[in-house]
Amino acid sequence: MSNNNSYWSENLRLVALCLVIWFVVSFLFGIILVEPLNSIRLGGYKLGFWFAQQGSIYVFVALIFFYAYRMGKLDRKYDVHEDDD
Repeated sequence: MSNNNSYWSENLRLVALCLVIWFVVSFLFGIILVEPLNSIRLGGYKLGFWFAQQGSIYVFVALIFFYAYRMGKLDRKYDVHEDDD
């Protein structure tokens, strides 16, 4: 039972980390801090605009792969992974 609780606890920490990163990039960088970020240029575009239009999408896709990779490691650590037959 303790093993299940540890697995679930680590899983929730990972989800919380991903949600915090997603919130910071999409909401803070794309909406709240857009004006200060617009003073920086990235590829000819204002950085705040870039985060609002493309950056948050790229980060979201990267978070999907990061989450899948980390959950795979976590599943193997607690021996709850699927067997490769």
